[in-house]
Amino acid sequence: MQIAIYARNIDEVLLPKLKTFFASLVEYGFEIYVYGELLNHLKKEFQYTPSYSGFFSSYADLNPGIDFLISIGGDGTFLDTLSLVRDSKIPVIGINSGKLGFLASISKENILEAVESLYKGNYIIEERTLLQFNSEDEIFGEFNYALNDISIQKKSSEMITVHTYIDDEFLNTYWADGLIVATPTGSTAYSLSVGGPIVVPDSNDFIISPISPHNLTVRPIVIPDKGKITLVPAGRCSKYLVSMDHYHKVVDKGYTFHIQKADFSMHVLRLGTTNYYSTLRNKLMWGMDKRN
Repeated sequence: MQIAIYARNIDEVLLPKLKTFFASLVEYGFEIYVYGELLNHLKKEFQYTPSYSGFFSSYADLNPGIDFLISIGGDGTFLDTLSLVRDSKIPVIGINSGKLGFLASISKENILEAVESLYKGNYIIEERTLLQFNSEDEIFGEFNYALNDISIQKKSSEMITVHTYIDDEFLNTYWADGLIVATPTGSTAYSLSVGGPIVVPDSNDFIISPISPHNLTVRPIVIPDKGKITLVPAGRCSKYLVSMDHYHKVVDKGYTFHIQKADFSMHVLRLGTTNYYSTLRNKLMWGMDKRN
């Protein structure tokens, strides 16, 4: 089997685990393809060159025959992989060396067990809904898709106004610090921190969550993901901060933004020993109160 490895940087603390990880992949007979910048980082910083069959730098040179792509890092690193796999249907699995890690859900202590599960086929592949983002000038370039969320926020201290439409039907004018449109996957990210609901991955919904709304009666709303969302920022601000997952752009006033469900999904791999509800319990520490 062919496996691709992606990470931004590796620190000295994680290096012994990484070496064990590569040795385990070799032992199980995987063909290993390493992200080029990671390979250079390991050589330069630690004089370490792992065993590998090839390397890649982008979607254009990622071997379509790859069976899995492994992300090593936090959720931000995992989100990077969307631009690498795109619509290739290559499943992505995340090893968490960061903090909370909803997407990168495998702890670094369980690396060897994860490799064994991949080899034995003890895993499940889930399809995760993506957001497609369109605007004048395509401010995020030719690949404008998000796994978690898309948000519009104020750039200065002034509150902004966002006129919001669903399938060209007026929903609301939000007076707030911003507005988040999230997928079920992204419901445990930024949307959760502003009071949005947790939505399970296969719910076929989007969540619209205001950030610090001026009107206290305004609350997050869950809508079917077949609807097309149009956002028209207004107000006295001359510039806005637009985010697509963890990518950000500052744009001038006057843009109209369109958000809809992408016509392809991201394939996320989870081990057969875990499920979404166990991940929620562990990451949010449900039931960890000593009084239980």
